[in-house]
Amino acid sequence: MNKLFKALLNYFIRGLLFVAPVGFTILILYSAFDFVDSLFRFSFPSDTPNQQIVIPGLGFLLVVGFTGLIGFIFSRLLPQTLQNWIENGIKNLPLIRIFYSAFKDLISAFVGDKKKFKTPVLITLNKQSNVRKLGFLTQESFDEIGEDDSVAVYCPHSYAFSGDMFIVPKENVKPVSISSAEAMKLIISGGVSMSESSNAKDE
Repeated sequence: MNKLFKALLNYFIRGLLFVAPVGFTILILYSAFDFVDSLFRFSFPSDTPNQQIVIPGLGFLLVVGFTGLIGFIFSRLLPQTLQNWIENGIKNLPLIRIFYSAFKDLISAFVGDKKKFKTPVLITLNKQSNVRKLGFLTQESFDEIGEDDSVAVYCPHSYAFSGDMFIVPKENVKPVSISSAEAMKLIISGGVSMSESSNAKDE
């Protein structure tokens, strides 16, 4: 009986290791899809009284299509001078410019030609104990605030959508020879996930 219980528990744990990550990934994707879809969710009258027809995914397609259309217009039709005029107008609006600039910089850090999270580095927090932290180099100069010999490093938190920004002397920053995706996966997983190539070398 004891062996049977251990076998069932082992099967359950193995199944959990497969089902939990897949389920969590599906949940995140579904939540994101449902949020975007709810932005433009339309209902249509039906033949049944007091009932309406809602087409799932229609709002999502409209948001994606509208965003793509705006991107096409700004990339192909509007001259750069007009784009700069519109953007400068938004940046001159009180309060709105704070959120606009911060959100634009955040999006640009992940996508586009000015990606920021592309240089994984190790920063030394305590030289005596050699405590280090893995993060991403986001600013290579702080001349504006008089910190010529310092850089900005963003360190995401494990299992969270947050992080800390550190202003670190350049001598305490060391580039690491892994890709940005591998570094992010290593940080988010709390050091559990490693690339398959790294695991193969260790074996």
